[in-house]
Amino acid sequence: MATKLFIGKLSFTTTDQSLKTLFAGFGKVVSAQVATDRDTQKSKGFGFVEMEDQIDADKAIAALNGNVFEGREIVVNIARSKEDRPRGQNNFRGGFQRR
Repeated sequence: MATKLFIGKLSFTTTDQSLKTLFAGFGKVVSAQVATDRDTQKSKGFGFVEMEDQIDADKAIAALNGNVFEGREIVVNIARSKEDRPRGQNNFRGGFQRR
């Protein structure tokens, strides 16, 4: 089963292909995607890589987390599903709150 990784603090010039190339050195990459703003298509500074093998994903995390890639010190860890992520204190979900 494939393992999805979260990659944070990416350079705003990082592309899907450069991300895939970086992780390909550790095993088979199923997909690599830099998150972009839907209006401007500019990078949001994070992305996701899906690796075919859990062992290869663990090797990539150990080797790349905290290392510099394209001028930035990146964060690499296992991606969590939306349900597993902690919610903010005010439960803000992008809408306006009345006071």
